[in-house]
Amino acid sequence: MLAASSSIAAPVVSPLELVVLGSGGPGATGRAGAGYIVLVDGTPRVMVDAGPGTFVRLGEAKLSLANVDIVLLTHLHIDHTGELPGFFKARAVSGDGPVNVRLFGPTGHRGEGDEATFPSTSHFIDLLFGPDGAYSYLHDFAEPVSINATDIDASANASKIPKVIYSAQGLDISAIAGHHGDAPAVIYRIDYHHQSITFSGDIDANGIDNLQRIAQHTSLLVFNSVVLDPPGSRPVLYTLHTPPKTIGVVAADSGTKKLLLSHLSPVIDQQQASVEASIRTHYKGPIVFAQDGMRLQP
Repeated sequence: MLAASSSIAAPVVSPLELVVLGSGGPGATGRAGAGYIVLVDGTPRVMVDAGPGTFVRLGEAKLSLANVDIVLLTHLHIDHTGELPGFFKARAVSGDGPVNVRLFGPTGHRGEGDEATFPSTSHFIDLLFGPDGAYSYLHDFAEPVSINATDIDASANASKIPKVIYSAQGLDISAIAGHHGDAPAVIYRIDYHHQSITFSGDIDANGIDNLQRIAQHTSLLVFNSVVLDPPGSRPVLYTLHTPPKTIGVVAADSGTKKLLLSHLSPVIDQQQASVEASIRTHYKGPIVFAQDGMRLQP
């Protein structure tokens, strides 16, 4: 008699997988700041934002950085970019051979009056890692490090049509201008093998139309959820963020298949049930509240 086979089938690897490194915001509330790693065919390839605390979460996730070659920055607030130096230092010592990373982020903005001023992404990277930058030593610390930064038009006159910014071996990344008060912002969508992940970034009412354009029929929409429906949060916060009822409208109208709420503020944590109920007045698909370390397939 033949012995029964004891072999176990290997797990099926999803074309895309999202690892939440940071699901919080600027406050020290126990969550890391905004940040994600996207795995392509099981290999970490794309980092989206790098807020404070994501460096530690990256280590806890035990993900290799050796093949991470794309970084997407939604905007240049500290809670989305504070860990970039640590990330690039870790990337430099993670493998053998030269490090070449393509980095994308918004154009700059010269503030007037009470508005803040932001450098372009390319200038921001130069201030950090350029020849006269704060961390210029990194360019040949372990292996030669090259960061190719591309500025994406996030001005009021930016195109309303999503633009493909990266395309290779079936992996397509597109971008369109978002809107986050006076901070230039970008919305991204990653497509691979009939799966897609769209990142809203921090977004106010003026960015919603562009988000709906780029998120059509997306497999997973990562939407930053900071405020309650009016008047539940401070009025100024509605000039920067999107309330739950509008999140539900966007998810429903775009045909989103799964919704991940992230960049969560303490008030959202305290009232998750009411937030979900508000979203469900329009959107009937799966809703997930992000946690640091969470792994999610589209």
